[in-house]
Amino acid sequence: MTGSFANMDPLEVQKGFRDAELARKAAQRIKELAKTRPFKFMHLCGTHEYTITHSGLRQLLPENVELIAGPGCPVCVCPPEDVALAIMVAKQPNALLTTYGDMMRVPAGDLGSLNTSRTKGANVQVVYSMMDAIIAAKEHPDKEVVHFAIGFETTTPPTAAEILGDPPANFSVLVSHRLIPPAEEFLLEQGEVGLHGFLLPGHVSVIIGEQGYEHISKRWKVPQVIAGFEPLDVLLALVMLLQQVEDGRGEVENEYTRAVTFEGNVRAREMIEQVFEPVDSRWRGIGVIPESGLALREEYMNFDVRTRFEIEVEPQKYEMPPGCKCGEVLRGIMRPEECPLFGNKCIPENPIGPCMVSMEGTCSVVYGAQMVP
Repeated sequence: MTGSFANMDPLEVQKGFRDAELARKAAQRIKELAKTRPFKFMHLCGTHEYTITHSGLRQLLPENVELIAGPGCPVCVCPPEDVALAIMVAKQPNALLTTYGDMMRVPAGDLGSLNTSRTKGANVQVVYSMMDAIIAAKEHPDKEVVHFAIGFETTTPPTAAEILGDPPANFSVLVSHRLIPPAEEFLLEQGEVGLHGFLLPGHVSVIIGEQGYEHISKRWKVPQVIAGFEPLDVLLALVMLLQQVEDGRGEVENEYTRAVTFEGNVRAREMIEQVFEPVDSRWRGIGVIPESGLALREEYMNFDVRTRFEIEVEPQKYEMPPGCKCGEVLRGIMRPEECPLFGNKCIPENPIGPCMVSMEGTCSVVYGAQMVP
């Protein structure tokens, strides 16, 4: 199914990657390759979790093959001190904070959320893109417009592009971008799960390409396969991972060749490197991961929110609400159903933990699949 799809009807391509007979053949091959011992593979993408859960792929796998969800949701791993800073900025009389819809409901301890703060008068506007944030700055020249910029490598290029595009003087950003490869290395170093390989995120890989993961396989000799988002994409990627284990290889392979190249999006990578530099960053529920976040380089610090407002936010003691197991879910050592709050007190309409907030959160995905008749 891989190769060039440029001249094909997208619906036909999708249909092919949902072919039931091909899926059964892939599942049979997985059983043949995995018959000797248990295997644990981790994915790092909320969209992959949606495909896996809503397509019932885990039910096709043999019992000794686990496909575990990792920290693939940027909303979930955003540290509470970043949310706290966003709330405090939004409360300033001369400020307007813009952000994406999912961030509105992320809890930040006693401060509540951006949603609850807005009901109390904080100036917050939901936007759908960085361009919308720039438009808001132009429409409100009397306000300091701050965009709460979150996301992995996928959403980082738009942030860099707007900063390079001569934004309005009243515009700045609260940067909370995170990088996937350092998180992989951290999980391998911690060794909590005992992973045999990674199913890599397609969207992130479009930006960083196969080359973005090569150093991990070279150091750790761990199999890694970039996968697309259709059911057959995931099954084929699992076949490729198991074949690597069978062959004694630990390489980066690309199942998603119709979208991902070795180099990735070179221009996007250049913009990210021009505007940002890697820094040690905290991931909620996981801890500080070396060089896993991004900060504006010195020449662009005038666009950093901290240069516009004299607001100090200490690292929050608050991490997760009492009883919430989102940290364990994000690290892949617990399934959502094992959390005592899941589907009980914690539901998408009333999320207690961050993994139930976003459509990319593992708890939200699993709960949604259970609600489907």
